[in-house]
Amino acid sequence: MKTKKIEVLAPAGNPAALKAAVFAGADAVYMGGSLFSARASAVNFSREEMREAVLFARERNVRVYVTVNTLLKDDELPEALDFCKFLCSVPVDGILIQDMGLFNILREACPGMPLHASTQMSLHTPGGAALLKELGASRVVLAREMSLKEIEEVSKKTDVELEAFVHGALCMSLSGQCYFSAMLGGRSGNRGRCAQTCRLPFAAPGGTGHDLSLKDMSFIDHIETLHNAGVCSAKIEGRMKRPEYVAAAVAACRKAADGEPVPENLLEHLNAVFSRSGFTDGYLSAHRGRAMFGTRTKEDVESANSAVFAQLHTLYKNEAQRVPVTFTLSAFAGENPRVTVSDGENEAVVTAEDCVCEIAQKLPVNTERWEQQLRKTGGTPYLCEAVQIDTDEKTALPISVLNGLRREALEKLGEQRREKPAVPFKNIPLDTRTHGESGRPKLRAFFKDCTQVPENISMLEAVILPLDADEATRTRCKNAGVEVILALPRALWGIENAVRARMKACKAMGDTHFYCGNLGALALCKELGVSAHGGFSLNVFNTECLRFFEEFGLDDTELSFELTGDEIRGLGGELPRGILLYGRQPLMLMRNCPLANSPKGCLNCKHAGKIRDRKGVEFPVHCTRFEGKTVYSEVFNSVPLVLFDRPVSNVDFGVLRFSVENAVETQAILDAAVRHEKPHSDCTRGLFLRGVL
Repeated sequence: MKTKKIEVLAPAGNPAALKAAVFAGADAVYMGGSLFSARASAVNFSREEMREAVLFARERNVRVYVTVNTLLKDDELPEALDFCKFLCSVPVDGILIQDMGLFNILREACPGMPLHASTQMSLHTPGGAALLKELGASRVVLAREMSLKEIEEVSKKTDVELEAFVHGALCMSLSGQCYFSAMLGGRSGNRGRCAQTCRLPFAAPGGTGHDLSLKDMSFIDHIETLHNAGVCSAKIEGRMKRPEYVAAAVAACRKAADGEPVPENLLEHLNAVFSRSGFTDGYLSAHRGRAMFGTRTKEDVESANSAVFAQLHTLYKNEAQRVPVTFTLSAFAGENPRVTVSDGENEAVVTAEDCVCEIAQKLPVNTERWEQQLRKTGGTPYLCEAVQIDTDEKTALPISVLNGLRREALEKLGEQRREKPAVPFKNIPLDTRTHGESGRPKLRAFFKDCTQVPENISMLEAVILPLDADEATRTRCKNAGVEVILALPRALWGIENAVRARMKACKAMGDTHFYCGNLGALALCKELGVSAHGGFSLNVFNTECLRFFEEFGLDDTELSFELTGDEIRGLGGELPRGILLYGRQPLMLMRNCPLANSPKGCLNCKHAGKIRDRKGVEFPVHCTRFEGKTVYSEVFNSVPLVLFDRPVSNVDFGVLRFSVENAVETQAILDAAVRHEKPHSDCTRGLFLRGVL
């Protein structure tokens, strides 16, 4: 949905960065509170600081969006809702959400508050964006990995507002789909605690040794193109960056958004203040590969010297006069002088009660001097566009009185501009239904490849096969009395139409159950009227999220593997749920494969490759192809998770997820799972016992 003018949206990780963003020309800022923000390491804002920040921004025509974009545990939901209630009282201009449970409550609790679907929702298809619009989102923050063509396609097929990142850091993984930090150190990126594992040394064959580290993105030169493609908001990443960085990025984006050339020295300063071996537009231009990789070098750090910071400080040293106003002065002999100031919507009138205008005795009346004084609005957010003077032209008026009237009028106008009625908020009772004990969970198996399917599949309740699984394998499973669920790709960049066509063909052949790992896949199932089974990557984290997917119509869902056994045990709701009992957890979902950081570029690998960390530990990397096209890659954990020997409760089914195993290995593992055997080789218990921050 193209807007009249693209919004320049800036990060505000603290009050200093907020001031830098506003004074440098941002149209809007996004910030987080002390809890539930995907940048928990930023300074962020207390409630009182946030209230003051909103008033400061509102007076200056700057919108404020607040991030509540982490996954929430059941015991955190009440506090998160109380925070959202506070945001409605301020009120802010929008709330960014990742957790579908929280989203579901808020659309009922505060329908008047704009809800933005965070980039953490991993939205990257027309169907996914349209689904969020249907569910009540006013804006969708698109995945960073999308090409210009794919963004245009989303814009054509839905009228929801689209927000896209235009400058800042690039995660290696699709946002919302990275579990590396959680698995290695218990710090969940989905809960704002990412330890930036991807910036550590990981070596792919022929790579640079930092093969999970991408350059920062910069689409500043493409802002007008993005606007023409339907993007309404140009978002700058960087809530943990210095004010100078924020000011430089905002100033550059401001120029580009206004159709003006960006000064070369400003771009040089922006590069100096923070970059990783320069910038890339590889995703937007669809030129992915080795050129996108980069690290923060010694030269990058040294380029950000005191002289650069001093130069950038001038970008936000002074108040930006961004609010046009008009003044009217009434000065007649025998009357109290009066000044009226208007911004077109609000009007403030002040009168000098202790001053009565007298007829000038010595000097002639100089109305030009009066106008000059009224136009002196420097140091305020107001820009005087016009002055009207009503006078008998015989009246004397002390300049000091006029200056005082101007200041008082602007202060009163500011008070009016800061006022805004609260958004109504209704307390919604949380779901208190208990799920009930379901006994030993039934077994399902996820096969990445049909060659992995063993002979003993009759021990399974269901098998999850690739969407393009051959008919012979599907028939063999059905003949064994096992339900067949076809897995849609975890990412659908550029293949939504092809996947839809394949699903229709499968449906015509009687296969109507599909495994969905993203919201775009759910949208396809809803469109085609087929059964949907949720995957772990839907990030189901709490009872309210289960309630949402139950209402949506899922047959069942896997839970997030970041939950502990105790947290799983405490979940309520009635939707059947399962957990991963065996398998190498997918730690990253990537569009630019780490194995492509070699002189030969992407090899479109048919078999799993690997990357190695600084300790020599190897992590498999597997590419997923669909109809001959490489769609995405995944990094898998170095050892498999094993939980089938442990008692689990409040779970209806367990999933054995096979990635690099052959059919002989899958048969042995299935036998072991049925017998609840202790693991015989290296494995992990994952986060089932230790959980995440």
